[in-house]
Amino acid sequence: MKSLATALILAVAALLCLSELNIDLAPLIAGAGIAGLAVGFGAQSLVRDFLAGMFILIEDQFGVGDVVDVGDTSGTIEKVSLRTTTLRDVGGVVWTVPNGEIRRTANHSQLWSRAILDIGVSYDTDIDQASDIMKAVADELWHENDPDLTILEEPSVWGVQELGNDAVVIRLVVKTDPSEQWAVGRVLRARIKKAFDEANIEIPFPQRTVWIRNEDDAGDDPQPRSVGGRERTVGTGDDEAPAELPGDSGGHDGGNGGAE
Repeated sequence: MKSLATALILAVAALLCLSELNIDLAPLIAGAGIAGLAVGFGAQSLVRDFLAGMFILIEDQFGVGDVVDVGDTSGTIEKVSLRTTTLRDVGGVVWTVPNGEIRRTANHSQLWSRAILDIGVSYDTDIDQASDIMKAVADELWHENDPDLTILEEPSVWGVQELGNDAVVIRLVVKTDPSEQWAVGRVLRARIKKAFDEANIEIPFPQRTVWIRNEDDAGDDPQPRSVGGRERTVGTGDDEAPAELPGDSGGHDGGNGGAE
């Protein structure tokens, strides 16, 4: 600010000196006006960045330490200035974004956050039992009062969120302190998995059955097989048992509706 004031005073003093020397200042003033106009057009983006930065700071849209999504990138705010915003993403990359290019902001760190867990169970699972287990696991974490996993109110099971191809999806919602929703979600998923294992509740996965045709059986028609409660042709196999690909074992025949 001091350098700008100094430059302005020097410019005025120079013009006064030139006028005392009877030098015509009209061409100089006209040239300065044209130069100022060109600079004005070129500085539009700079002025836009400064104005946007002023509103970001005045309205307290986000601050240092907040986790935000600004459109092209997301991460933790490390610095906010009048012209730019600096944030670091989950991979450690530092992004510098001009404030004038921020069209919308999603702040994950203001006042409170919410962990949303969509857990899939097989179609032959007792939905009420699975929901009770999820609720009990979340309540246990809530009552532990862990300062790093702060849950603000009683967790809630919202019920069946989706009837998918492979699973019935049950939604659990937990209100947490700002930016703690991800840590709470990771802990709850691990504990729910253990609780489901103890209760013999299956978390299903997509399965496939493959039939293998021998060369001497090339003229045989593929045999249909009932998969997930529907009879369909799943390959071009012979009349013997199907061969399963590695990693496709562990499912059950038709209860989960997802053996496509």
